[in-house]
Amino acid sequence: MATVDLTTIKAASVVDARGSACPGPLMEAKKAIGKVKVGEVLEVLSNDPGTKNDIPLWANKVGHECLGALPGDGYDRIFVLRKK
Repeated sequence: MATVDLTTIKAASVVDARGSACPGPLMEAKKAIGKVKVGEVLEVLSNDPGTKNDIPLWANKVGHECLGALPGDGYDRIFVLRKK
């Protein structure tokens, strides 16, 4: 993961997967990453605890970069940089 101030990131697209159980948030992220341009950031909102592990693994596997996660009020905000 890169060292980035996540609080300053302006996501090109936000996926609200709160309330969706695994693998829902990951599936939503997979669909949404194609809608952002290379070099832009996708933000995934999820309250499923596994998402913080699943998204970075998927991003790394397919050639994107997970920039990290911020805690929200009962959910996580996970940031993925589209690399290709």
